[in-house]
Amino acid sequence: MLGSIRRAISILRRKRILHKLGVAISVTVIAAAFYVLFHILRDIDVEEVMEAIKRTEWRSIALAGLFVAAGYFTLTFYDLFAVRTIGVTHVPYRVTAFAAFTSYSVGHNVGASVFTGGAVRYRIYSAWGLNAVDVAKVCFLAGLTFWLGNAAVLGLGIAYHPEAATSIDQLPPVFNRLVAIAIILALIGYVIWVGVRPRRVGSGAWTVVLPGSRLTLLQIFIGIVDLGFCALAMYVLLPHQPNVGFVVVAVIFVSATLLGFASHSPGGLGVFDAAMLIGLWQMEKKDLLAGMLLFRLFYYVLPFTISIILLTFREVFVSARMRRVGKAPTGSNAGPDSKLPYLGEHGDSGA
Repeated sequence: MLGSIRRAISILRRKRILHKLGVAISVTVIAAAFYVLFHILRDIDVEEVMEAIKRTEWRSIALAGLFVAAGYFTLTFYDLFAVRTIGVTHVPYRVTAFAAFTSYSVGHNVGASVFTGGAVRYRIYSAWGLNAVDVAKVCFLAGLTFWLGNAAVLGLGIAYHPEAATSIDQLPPVFNRLVAIAIILALIGYVIWVGVRPRRVGSGAWTVVLPGSRLTLLQIFIGIVDLGFCALAMYVLLPHQPNVGFVVVAVIFVSATLLGFASHSPGGLGVFDAAMLIGLWQMEKKDLLAGMLLFRLFYYVLPFTISIILLTFREVFVSARMRRVGKAPTGSNAGPDSKLPYLGEHGDSGA
């Protein structure tokens, strides 16, 4: 049975059917989301939305900014955990933090984060001696932390309040609760599985040793904290009435984020918004839109702008340093102060 499945997948890959199917699904999801948005927002007055934004309390805006900053700070530990897990100890935290912040903010906004974020990571980590395989392992482990955190938040949140998921998937609350319990049991099973003995995925140079049970629990904790801060940022920007509760907002927010991520649209544009509007149907649309626009400003636009500036300054700094290195004396005539900085595969001197 397993052999037949592997052969079928191999044939699909050779003919690029899986890739084409993935693109078709993404386009379909995005098209459906924009269709839903059009029907939900066709009666919305833009001026009313702008007025709702102006009415947002400064305290709520400040708290949202603080929670987003805390969320991005937590994101830096995705990369630190991944880099240390593959056995790399010479890369300092400041570099992993820089790589995590810039790769995630670029990936969030440009879309196809696996490729765009991976490219940013490679540019930074290659300066510290990591090759493409190492960076791929970092991306895999960071992604694993993300998915474990999402599974934990959705499993616990939906098990506690299954009606939150029902507002999006339109399935009976009992069914959603059963699915949530299954997710929690799967997480527990995974923690036990990796704790029994070392587990490996991949083959050859691409082999990754999965973190053990204790480190997996740390992964889950990092993911929960990250998503918790992001959900809090969204929560404080929403209208005070009706107050549906933080757990409901967290479940809907994470579900909408995953749908946007799966669509590969930049920033989940259209898909995330449609899911939030459907899930939080109790709220005034103009007030909900105001909160969502402010959240996009804090979580997408500002970090993306900062990342582009930081990456630009880094490239200018690296280029200038390379010119100085190229002019430095070498060989037997080099003086004691002519030691060169560490250069990676591309001659970079680090972040």
